[in-house]
Amino acid sequence: MRTVRLSEESVKDILSELLKRNPGQYSEYEKTVSDIIENVRENGDRALFEYSRKFDKNDIDAGSIRVTEAEIEEAYATFDKDLIETMTRSAANIRSYHEKQLMNSWMDLKEDGTMLGQKITPIETVGVYVPGGKAAYPSSTLMCIIPALVAGVKRIIMTTPAGADGKVAPATLVAAKLCGVNEIYKVGGAQAIAAMAFSTESVPKVDKIVGPGNIFVALAKKAVFGFVSIDSIAGPSEILVIADKTANPRFVAADLLSQAEHDELASAILVTDSPELAEEVGRYVDEFASKLSREEIIRKSLDNYGYILIAEDMDSAIFAANAIASEHVEIITEDAYAVMAKLNNAGAIFLGPYSSEPLGDYYAGPDHVLPTNGTARFFSPLGVDSFIKRTSIISYSKQALEAACDDIMRFAEAEGLTAHANSIGIRFQKGVL
Repeated sequence: MRTVRLSEESVKDILSELLKRNPGQYSEYEKTVSDIIENVRENGDRALFEYSRKFDKNDIDAGSIRVTEAEIEEAYATFDKDLIETMTRSAANIRSYHEKQLMNSWMDLKEDGTMLGQKITPIETVGVYVPGGKAAYPSSTLMCIIPALVAGVKRIIMTTPAGADGKVAPATLVAAKLCGVNEIYKVGGAQAIAAMAFSTESVPKVDKIVGPGNIFVALAKKAVFGFVSIDSIAGPSEILVIADKTANPRFVAADLLSQAEHDELASAILVTDSPELAEEVGRYVDEFASKLSREEIIRKSLDNYGYILIAEDMDSAIFAANAIASEHVEIITEDAYAVMAKLNNAGAIFLGPYSSEPLGDYYAGPDHVLPTNGTARFFSPLGVDSFIKRTSIISYSKQALEAACDDIMRFAEAEGLTAHANSIGIRFQKGVL
């Protein structure tokens, strides 16, 4: 990790480096992704099965692309029972948290005969993409599906790649079963996103696609946005820890490494006003990394996107954190709540030495699908509101409209829209026709 004295210039340099990880910067892959999407759009299942053979080395066809109930039950029956219990408790925490996000329809009726309101409607069909291949991600399965269920989505389908044996990771199937979702298709990558966006003979079209994935998945979601809605175009994982002299350097080092192990593009940043803490954390990072199973990935991540920033004071540290707008921000300071009050840009905030970031990844309840690459300045985590639509409701009586008639016509005429003005005025003999 590079140790840098914090300044406005150093923050700008770091932001420039971090933005290179944005999926929008990988234009060399866009043509490949575009070709995959068009092929699936034109050729449907045939294209899906060709890509399964090419990328996943399996022989998925129309008869095997959908996961069967027997496959789900087999995965559940043979899966580690203790882990099932853990996942069940995690699912309960996720549901409890998201139930507090529910929005209600409302109507506001006034004596003058106006009624304004808002109707909340869940999205009809949602597609959840769950990564597969080298690893299974049951946590992402829970985090994407449960908020949709709480929102009232009627149909949830899931796509996830199968291995060379044609099977989906058991952990993913168990997580889906715990959520009550059984419409699961064995397809991954950009081709899965295209299938859900446009449909094939086997995979239905959805209204919104959510879930994390690699650069090809991210670019595919970007390409199909507009044909369907998406949650976000996610970039690599990132963590920023704000810490002062009271922080335990071993805890801080361990937390930084928890994100660096995700992939070589992951970012891990410490911002502190304590040079002594900075030095100790750097020492523990090196010590711990050498003992972890993903050391090679960790080293590359930290070499490229790992920073220890030494600030003059805590206000400067908070300024840097707001500028970077990290996906995960841990605050390990003497008064964490005071720092939190000044922190405006973060996907998720973890307060205190015993709120390590993996708590949010797996168990606490808030969603772990979070804005990355500085988009926490204007995006929010996945949640119940990601799966609902707000529809405005307007009703005026004759009396109420007549009172507003001149104002509305004046506005419309100022914009040169005489048909708008006429639509109002004609009701009171003031129309232009």
